[in-house]
Amino acid sequence: MTAARFQRLRQVLEFRQPDLTIVTDNVHKSRNLSAIVRTADAAGIGRMHCVIPDKDYKAFRGTAMGSHSWVQVEREQNVTTALAPLKAQGYQVLAAHLGEGAVDFRQPDYSKPTVILMGAEKQGVSPAGCALADAFITIPMMGMVQSFNVSVAAGIILAEVQRQRQLAGLYSKRRLDDDSYQRTLFEWAQSKIADYCRANGLAYPPLDEDGELLDGLDWQLAVREGRALKA
Repeated sequence: MTAARFQRLRQVLEFRQPDLTIVTDNVHKSRNLSAIVRTADAAGIGRMHCVIPDKDYKAFRGTAMGSHSWVQVEREQNVTTALAPLKAQGYQVLAAHLGEGAVDFRQPDYSKPTVILMGAEKQGVSPAGCALADAFITIPMMGMVQSFNVSVAAGIILAEVQRQRQLAGLYSKRRLDDDSYQRTLFEWAQSKIADYCRANGLAYPPLDEDGELLDGLDWQLAVREGRALKA
């Protein structure tokens, strides 16, 4: 871990948007899901939710390991279990869907806590997802094709989300709580030690300004002697 790399990790966490997420509703092609994860990271999303069958999820995990280092992807059994808790927390659910009352994707206020719901490649958002949506959004089309690829559509929508949130000042100060910030920073900077701590019920040791253990030798000795702090 170089000092420059550690500072980059800190800067990325400063931009994270804890009240912005994506839910994919049976988007099953691994390349599309991987592209959505990368775009989510670029927009400051730290966690998204994925409704997907077992066999497709295994393929997706195999192609998106790099992206998964930065975006936590929560696998959900169905779109209701994905959306209901978020709606209970006050998120607006905006479904990318050409349904009755659909509005141009640039019209909603994305500075509010927001879920972007993206549907399957051919079927679109499921009826259950549509029922839980607060509004439908569409991207105007000027050619013969009827829709963008789902990952391209997610990128277009998130570009507008980012634009609005920048104007609202939501990227200008850290929005993650201290516990989430420090935990994620440690897991990014010292992933192997984080894995060891989780497996053994240990608290993460403190880091110095360069992302290294503040007193690594003393911590290792404390672990051997059973003196290390428990989580």
